[in-house]
Amino acid sequence: MFRLDEGLKVYLHRTPVDFRLSINGLAALVQHGLGLDPFGPCVYVFSNRRRNRVKVLGWDRNGFWLLLKRLEEDRFIWPSETDVPVLTVEQLHWLLEGIDIGVVQRHPRRVYTHVG
Repeated sequence: MFRLDEGLKVYLHRTPVDFRLSINGLAALVQHGLGLDPFGPCVYVFSNRRRNRVKVLGWDRNGFWLLLKRLEEDRFIWPSETDVPVLTVEQLHWLLEGIDIGVVQRHPRRVYTHVG
């Protein structure tokens, strides 16, 4: 299993895409469809209509890379439209592992100024 840096931004494309699209088509979709910079320090996640395939597009200093995961029998649980389309790297890993990120909630981060 691969791991991405924790500080990386992850943008989730809501609607299914035609998986015949490769790097150039997905980069154009990021730029024109999402209005984001495909060369930015982030990754973009796409799914097909059946939700059994996911593509992750990213830029790394001097070129794009494209990661594809295909499930043989299961389906990815795509977040609902009401959820935010920006994920953490941890949520991306959960999504790729088949965890429904719409129902997983962490305790809020607490900042205290004194003890007791």
